[in-house]
Amino acid sequence: MKQIIYVAILTVTLLSFGRQQSVAQGADAVAEQEVRQAIKKYRTALLEKDAAALEQIWTDDYTFTNGAGETHSKAQRLANLKSGATALDSISRVTIKGQYSGKQASGQYQSINVWVKGAAGWQLIANQLTPVAAK
Repeated sequence: MKQIIYVAILTVTLLSFGRQQSVAQGADAVAEQEVRQAIKKYRTALLEKDAAALEQIWTDDYTFTNGAGETHSKAQRLANLKSGATALDSISRVTIKGQYSGKQASGQYQSINVWVKGAAGWQLIANQLTPVAAK
């Protein structure tokens, strides 16, 4: 009888753990899709110079480091965008063509983006571009 009780407890525990893991995986998949949508929205806003959308996408304490190693705040990036100092013609996974802060920027880059989820949804808190050296 004790063995049946132990097996029942073990079974309930394992089933509970499996369900929790399944729920967590489902939440991860939802979060991943939300971030992918946020990235798509971000790229579109940059290409279309949509300052209103970028105002919502970037957190108030957003920091950007461009390929030249210059660091800019949200206010500086918005000012550059509005003045035309930042204008991108295209963005692909690692290739950028356009200008940042009034300087031509084109070539291969690695990018790091840090997204956070808050009351306003997913927002970009920091990103950095690093030029990839030609081999």
